[in-house]
Amino acid sequence: MLAEKKLSFELEIEKVWERREEFLALNPAGEVPVLLVANGEEGPPLVLSDSAAISEYLEETFPEPFLLGEDPEARAEARRMTAWFDLKFQREVTANLVDEKINKRFLGLGSPSSLAIRAGHANIGTHLAYVQYLIERRNWLAGANFTLADIAAAAQLSCVDYVGDVPWEEYPEAKSWYARIKSRPSMRPILADHIPGIPPPKHYADPDF
Repeated sequence: MLAEKKLSFELEIEKVWERREEFLALNPAGEVPVLLVANGEEGPPLVLSDSAAISEYLEETFPEPFLLGEDPEARAEARRMTAWFDLKFQREVTANLVDEKINKRFLGLGSPSSLAIRAGHANIGTHLAYVQYLIERRNWLAGANFTLADIAAAAQLSCVDYVGDVPWEEYPEAKSWYARIKSRPSMRPILADHIPGIPPPKHYADPDF
């Protein structure tokens, strides 16, 4: 969202499982993302946490381009679809595939659960079918324009695609929509970011996959 609005920013890795006191002082929930906004003076930065709260702040403070829709109906649909992927998709798919295959390894939490992985594989088809249904009727997920809903969906799907668990060939319209997002300049740094020791599939960063 920052890149789409052409705002300058720096990313920092936060290992939330370490529960650093300095980070907990910024966000007592101990979760990312956290956005620090310089105030242009020598005072402390504005501290924002929670992706939904940060997104609303950015949209209100830097409205161009609109990423939550230009009228109440469009904004409601963009918020609905954003929540779908931030909450429902993450719980039913990303947690069962990415958390099991990658996060457990880094946190030393044991072997991946085959039951969870099977559930993730079963659930992703339902979500991709819904994406396909929407894209057959709309230009983007929430309507005619690119919105935060497309960003949220791409963020989740890029994580699952990194572990090679998105059956794109079964959902060509969903694949075509994702290819358009992969071609956007805002996605290029994300697709170039690799986890040490765990390379992505060859198609991962290719917009013509």
